[in-house]
Amino acid sequence: MLMDLWTQKGHISFLACAIQMSFFLMLGGTECLLLAVMAYDRYVAICNPLHYALVMNHKVCSQLVAASWISTVPPVIGQTWMIFSLPFCASHTINHFFCDVPPILKLACGDTFVNEISFFVAAVAVVFIMAPFLLIVVSYGKIICNILKLSSARGRSKAFSTCSSHLTVVVLFYGTATITYLHPKPSQSEGTGKLISLFYTVFIPTLNPIIYTLRNKDIMMALRKLLTKLLP
Repeated sequence: MLMDLWTQKGHISFLACAIQMSFFLMLGGTECLLLAVMAYDRYVAICNPLHYALVMNHKVCSQLVAASWISTVPPVIGQTWMIFSLPFCASHTINHFFCDVPPILKLACGDTFVNEISFFVAAVAVVFIMAPFLLIVVSYGKIICNILKLSSARGRSKAFSTCSSHLTVVVLFYGTATITYLHPKPSQSEGTGKLISLFYTVFIPTLNPIIYTLRNKDIMMALRKLLTKLLP
């Protein structure tokens, strides 16, 4: 994408398009799973604080991260192979700024119903969105029940503050991804689809470091010092 923006050619080979889609789906799926892992981490930190160091030790964290990466590879390879094994006999112009599934399926000849159903049900609905999202909902359901049991307002405020950055990212990421892949096609224009895709592929990842570091006291102090120098 960066090369195309620099050269202004906008061309991509068949193989490069398949590789780009594979990486896009793999990274997106991994992010969904990692958000679920982070929700579990917040659950252990708030509901089992005394056992946190034991439950979420370095080995467990490494295993959860590795599982999040590895588990996305088989379904992504399978889905990419199914999509790019279709015949493409019409226009080869992709009406999008990257090789996403819906615009590629529009270029395929014949009936793509089976491919669409297999992608949306197996890959999107089950593996990448619904399963991780349900884990996040269950984790936060237990977190909220535990927070409401706290007697002090300061304790409740601190617990909610612990989850605020993660919840913000979950809402932004899942909101835009769900609108893109689970929204009825006729009610969403191609321009709107591109704009929403821009949010979860570029805009939200750019915001992530800011969202996650705003709770860091050192970062906040550094920002205050910088603003003091810039704004006398």
